[in-house]
Amino acid sequence: MAGHKTYEESIKAVYYGLGLLAFITLVEVGVSLFGKGHIWEGAKDTSWALWVAGLIIIALSVYKAYFIIYEFMHMGYEVRGMAMSVLLPVLLLVWGIIAFMQEGNSWGNRRELIQEKNALPVEAEDDSNGMNEEIIPLEEAMELHG
Repeated sequence: MAGHKTYEESIKAVYYGLGLLAFITLVEVGVSLFGKGHIWEGAKDTSWALWVAGLIIIALSVYKAYFIIYEFMHMGYEVRGMAMSVLLPVLLLVWGIIAFMQEGNSWGNRRELIQEKNALPVEAEDDSNGMNEEIIPLEEAMELHG
């Protein structure tokens, strides 16, 4: 049967995969420490270093997820339709997470705006039709106008 590995080859592939994932994780930790200013003090003051570190970490994380799905979940050896039936819902889940985070950010910004407006002092409005006057009982109003 072509394409099948022996036991020794499978063990070697597993250890290679674990080593690769461990190496990528160490690189992610190093990049994170660099981006937060623990390795280079000047990185704390520059926003571009944090953005670059974030993009690198996202790219490495996506590669690790791809590798785990491809190799350890054996999606690389499945028919394309089966692999897509697993991967497409994952992409929809990622899209949903991004959409909900954006929506939450919008709600947070709107909440801050409403709190700022509520903190402003309320000014009495001057209506030209006299509706801001004190409310008096009907009998007194009839005596005044009549």
